Amino acid sequence: MSEPASISSGIAARYATALFEIAKEANALAALEADIDMVEAALAESADFRDLISSPVYSREAQSAAVAALAPKMGLGEMTANTMRLMASKRRLFALPQLVVQLRDLIAREKGEVSAEVVSAKPLSDAQKARLAEALKANAGKDVKINVSVDEGLIGGLVVKLGSKMIDTSVRTRLNALQNTMKEVG
Repeated sequence: MSEPASISSGIAARYATALFEIAKEANALAALEADIDMVEAALAESADFRDLISSPVYSREAQSAAVAALAPKMGLGEMTANTMRLMASKRRLFALPQLVVQLRDLIAREKGEVSAEVVSAKPLSDAQKARLAEALKANAGKDVKINVSVDEGLIGGLVVKLGSKMIDTSVRTRLNALQNTMKEVG
């Protein structure tokens, strides 16, 4: 892991643990999970939001004001909105994507689930997601929550990350392996 990614993960872990504990004490884990879904959707859909959290051009005050204005419009709960405002005031909003990942892991652990990151070449149907979840459940021995993203560069197949295991059945990886083999021979 690179040093900046390690720093972001460390920062995110501290905020995630604090927010998770507060939500757990308030019996508000379901609300926190809904907030995480909304933040993750905003990160995926809005280039402006990603720019706001990562660009050093925006001051602490501008970031705090933007978060204060966006949180109610996104439907975020008070705990999540306050955490994001605190992160903005400390110039830590750049760690928001890692915060989402950390919170998902904490909530899944609390529920007795494991989460799997799945990258596919094409969007998966609900039936495919259900079959994949069942197959991963058989492997992990726990309920598996699947977070799916699409990367057309895979050409075909899947990349599945379940805990420390990674299963890569993508055509891109197979082509790269074939190319490396051909280089060794030639």
